[in-house]
Amino acid sequence: MPQTVPASDQPADAEILGERELARLQWRCRRGLLENDIFITRFFERYGPRMTRAQAQAVDTLMDLPDNDLLDLLLRRKEPEPAWAGAEVAAVLELMRPPGDKKPAA
Repeated sequence: MPQTVPASDQPADAEILGERELARLQWRCRRGLLENDIFITRFFERYGPRMTRAQAQAVDTLMDLPDNDLLDLLLRRKEPEPAWAGAEVAAVLELMRPPGDKKPAA
């Protein structure tokens, strides 16, 4: 039987968000473009209940972007800049993007 790490021994960013924190994050994620809202709503439906603090921070970073820049990232028109987007932001962005949708060949 695999052992689980006690919650007190887990890094703080690996903790699962509580319901209240998740609700606040979802409220923060409301966007002006319907297309962004659709991507974000689907993301929360799939991954919200088990979202970690690190993932929540990555979502928060993405929400700092203007709507059109966020949409370009979600539609793979652009890739995130390494200067502001770390590995966790890139991972969350992949989860938000449509499944099976790959970057178009140039």
